[in-house]
Amino acid sequence: MSTPSDNLAGWRLDWPTSRGTRIASALLKSAPADFRVVEDLGMTGFPEGGNPERQEAGGEHLCVFLEKTGDNTEYVARQLALLSGCRHFDVGFCGLKDRHAVTRQWFSLYRPGLEAEDEEFIGQVSERWQVVASNRFVRKLRRGDHRGNRFGITLRDVRGDRAAIDEALSTLANFGAPNYFGPQRFGHDGANLDRALTVDPTRLNRSGRKGGKKGSRGRKGSGSQDSKNVLYFSAARSWLFNEVLASRVADGNWRQAMDGEPGSDADRATGPLWGDGGTAAVAGQGALERDIVSRTPGLEALFSVTRMKPERRPLIALPQALQWQWLQEGVLEIGFWLAPGQYATTVLADVFELRDGASDPA
Repeated sequence: MSTPSDNLAGWRLDWPTSRGTRIASALLKSAPADFRVVEDLGMTGFPEGGNPERQEAGGEHLCVFLEKTGDNTEYVARQLALLSGCRHFDVGFCGLKDRHAVTRQWFSLYRPGLEAEDEEFIGQVSERWQVVASNRFVRKLRRGDHRGNRFGITLRDVRGDRAAIDEALSTLANFGAPNYFGPQRFGHDGANLDRALTVDPTRLNRSGRKGGKKGSRGRKGSGSQDSKNVLYFSAARSWLFNEVLASRVADGNWRQAMDGEPGSDADRATGPLWGDGGTAAVAGQGALERDIVSRTPGLEALFSVTRMKPERRPLIALPQALQWQWLQEGVLEIGFWLAPGQYATTVLADVFELRDGASDPA
């Protein structure tokens, strides 16, 4: 089994930008209102912008569109379960949203036969969070169900040449940024990666999968630990993707598909989400990806017995409808839409050296 000694030099958590350097610096999240997120579910009856009128679609799941500040997604989901009296896993959501932000997000609660009590329940929820809209739906909302997220971000203490920043943002709107996973996925100083090197990779086969239910009823707390193991494996997978993308960015070919792109992705540039068997890429691209991953044998070995299917992820994060305006000297407001799994901070970090005001209020 791998040990943390496989990584004595520490983990790389900052990867090359599209132009080789960041041309400006800025303060991000100096206040929650400076980072606004609206989830776009992309389904009939589920308004993106928050139509306050109740939408009647029918189904056993009550969906509520909440505006929250300072509360993370999983905390809100647990509180909704307590209010509703349902099990915590009967509450669904599409993705994790930033805590230090003002976010609008959909949650589903399994409440069959309780339609007559919806109004009273929504009133209880409204005492905690603003209920922007509600709806009945036929199934639980699951991770990745949403179409994307719309961001409204105010950067403060912006330092750099304004003309150069405007030009860089125009380039960003037209060509996108490297689609790195954000550093928050890896934990402080890569702690999630350190832990990934110490866990038993076969645990993912013993819980929540075929023949794996017994594993979740083992020792006390094993379910919680299994969830943490999934988090650590996901961090390892994401870091390996970032390393492959970083190599492509350094070589200047991250926007073009290489010889060896898997069939369904042959017309776009993608990178590997490592799995059992490594990568689905072949030829030159497959050789490149296997070479880069082999440089971190501790992480590579994790995937040999986990039965994780190799997947692909686009190398380009392209913000749609990107607009910006200077509110005053050093204050820049930026708005754009991103597909699920793409990080607003990663997109902005291709242009700006960002200081996080949530952890560094100075």
